[in-house]
Amino acid sequence: MVATIRYEDIVKVPKALLHDHLDGGLRPATIVDLAAEVGHELPATNPDALGRWFADAADSGSLERYLETFAHTVAVMQTAPALRRVARECALDLAADGVVYAEVRFAPEQHLEQDLSLDEVVEAVLAGFAEGTAQAVEAGLSIRVGTLLTAMRHAARSQEIAELAVRHRDAGVVGFDIAGAEAGFPPTRHLDAFEYLQRENFHFTIHAGEAFGLPSIWQAIQWCGADRLGHGVRIVDDIAPDGTLGRLAAYVRDKRIPLELCPSSNVQTGAVASIADHPIGLLRDLRFRATVNTDNRLMSGTSMSREMSLLVETFGYGWKELQWFTINAMKSAFIPFDERLRIIDEVIKPAYAKLMA
Repeated sequence: MVATIRYEDIVKVPKALLHDHLDGGLRPATIVDLAAEVGHELPATNPDALGRWFADAADSGSLERYLETFAHTVAVMQTAPALRRVARECALDLAADGVVYAEVRFAPEQHLEQDLSLDEVVEAVLAGFAEGTAQAVEAGLSIRVGTLLTAMRHAARSQEIAELAVRHRDAGVVGFDIAGAEAGFPPTRHLDAFEYLQRENFHFTIHAGEAFGLPSIWQAIQWCGADRLGHGVRIVDDIAPDGTLGRLAAYVRDKRIPLELCPSSNVQTGAVASIADHPIGLLRDLRFRATVNTDNRLMSGTSMSREMSLLVETFGYGWKELQWFTINAMKSAFIPFDERLRIIDEVIKPAYAKLMA
């Protein structure tokens, strides 16, 4: 069955994406254009060469070089037109890859250098997603984009960003997140923001269990009340070689807490040694709520189709497994239950049923 799964067929099949960073998915050509407009110096001005530079820097094993890649993307995302363009192209690129539902996150506090207000930043991105979605429909594609607002965990604006997210909840913002270095910046530093979000009946995920391990997962869930875990790959540290679950792993599985796994990114950041070593296979076998995600499409040179293709090649997965990951993601989305159910029943299942017939 695996031999019949072609990459072009994976592209066409409906996919759901929960963990994708807006500033990690720009088109190289767009970076070149926007950098020229604002006078920002790039490592290369040819789009192909720039794309290779991003990939090489992200693969270098140097955290400094990896972080430098974001310095260039964020630098060209400081005006409303630029943010609008990047968001529009993001929606179009995801739709072209067969993504029917995506949650894309970004940190508004990183886009204030040209005197935009936080609300203006969010409004520009939401407008871009709306434009991209409409253009995708015109092209015969379908995508629903939900926006997550991220607060940087090393900063002190999480309460402000949480309130910003709630303020725009009826305009397309579906959730909240914190991101950045885990070590030394535990999620409990932002407890006020998470308690506020819970009082507002608002969804949030937390980057945890990527670099710092089990303590960050425990804090994200038991102290902060996270609905999902951004990455969460280190939950495997609480699983014995014979498959016996520790207390925390058992809780995560029993509570069906979704894991936003990003295979290629996890290899780049050193969370795992290779795709073959990635615990996604084990977590699927043990029936955790595992999902497949891109994280940073530009830096990882990836897409949802590529991530799924890697899993097919590495673990021998067929359409049944790819549907399982897709439905897991859709079940875990931060949109109303009836919308999730409609996409699962009317879009995802019929498409996979044809392939598995």
